[in-house]
Amino acid sequence: MSPEQNERITRVGMGTPAGTLLRQYWQPVALVDELEGDRPIRPVKLMGQHFVLFRDEEGRYGLLDRDCPHRGADLAFGRLEDGGLRCLFHGWLFDVNGACLETPAEPEGSKLPQRIKQKSYPVVEKSGLLFAYVGEGEPPAFPHFDCFVAPNEYTFAFKGYLDCNWLQALEVGIDPAHASYLHRFFEDGDTEASYGKQFRGASADSNLPITKVLREYDRPEIKVDPANYGLRLTALRRLGDEQTHVRVTNLVFPQAFIIPMSSEMTIAQWHVPIDDESCYWYAIFTSFGQPVNKQQMRDQRLALYELPDYMPRVGRFNNYGYDSKEQATQTYTGMGHDINVHDQWAVESQGRIQDRTREHLGSTDKGIVAYRRLLLEAIDQAGRGEKALMVIDESKAGEFTGPPSIDGIGPDDTWSDYWKVADEKRRKSSEWAA
Repeated sequence: MSPEQNERITRVGMGTPAGTLLRQYWQPVALVDELEGDRPIRPVKLMGQHFVLFRDEEGRYGLLDRDCPHRGADLAFGRLEDGGLRCLFHGWLFDVNGACLETPAEPEGSKLPQRIKQKSYPVVEKSGLLFAYVGEGEPPAFPHFDCFVAPNEYTFAFKGYLDCNWLQALEVGIDPAHASYLHRFFEDGDTEASYGKQFRGASADSNLPITKVLREYDRPEIKVDPANYGLRLTALRRLGDEQTHVRVTNLVFPQAFIIPMSSEMTIAQWHVPIDDESCYWYAIFTSFGQPVNKQQMRDQRLALYELPDYMPRVGRFNNYGYDSKEQATQTYTGMGHDINVHDQWAVESQGRIQDRTREHLGSTDKGIVAYRRLLLEAIDQAGRGEKALMVIDESKAGEFTGPPSIDGIGPDDTWSDYWKVADEKRRKSSEWAA
């Protein structure tokens, strides 16, 4: 990859090729939880732009440019009152649509409010996440994916900060081979105690711990197929005895992946640029079995992330908690048992923006290669003013369902049907997905 290509696919500021593309899509900007409490106002930085997100007294969400249109003061410090957000400087008041309701320091009867409008952006709530559309024109429709249609009690949302470019953060999720190394555990834990933890349970249709599969079968055959939402990736690990471990994951264009967490739960995860050199991951966990234990899932993750900004408790600043004795006896990385830390090290250690001119891709990187081709093609389309992949309207939204995300063990000769059958079986037994 040339330096010019690397710049083209990583930089996301206003007017950049990738930034123009990503502004065609809804972007997660906060957890619903972040606007709970007595002051539901938060500053948001998205793709290098500064906004203020708030919930008014009627429960409506608004996203406005952060600088007051009067003299540029910071609306993130504003007062939430009288139907909107009031600037501290001179008391100008704006509602969720950016309309100026009052300019109280102006003379009585002033027509100035009628001429003032702050730039506003639509916000919608989906499964515990707040999505905003900061592009031009009408926003696209949401696909009817499982994470968006499941009832609230079957979903859980969380986020975390990464000190690197959004693209390398995303690419770790479409690399099936790395799990056998980066996430290798030398001992298999109790699969019954694996709730809420990835790669710690048993594969579907077996009692075989996923940790054992990844550790002992470390040369997966990887298949990449186009899908209407992006790419479907299938990793096959042939176990002998005419059985194959089948793991189906998905790249949802432009910047999400949907993967299996366990036999009953999937993860839909977006990688959202704060700016060129940092990002948040936002995830929706969706259960096909029992309702989600939200408190347990939240407590597990808050062991690694600090509020209010969901910053990691480990990182470059403390060597990711690295322990050489642990590396020799327990984990491949020596960085604890939470795989989020492993991924964080992998993507942050590449630098804040990976220099892809220095990489040498192998056959296991075929998913990454396919995605970059999709990304470059879509960037070109956006540059021509055309709609790219997954910019859909409501008439098409129902065509985008699932997508199936399976980790299980099936017959070697019918693996290509196994994941479809496993997905259908899981849906039929689900209270909501049936």
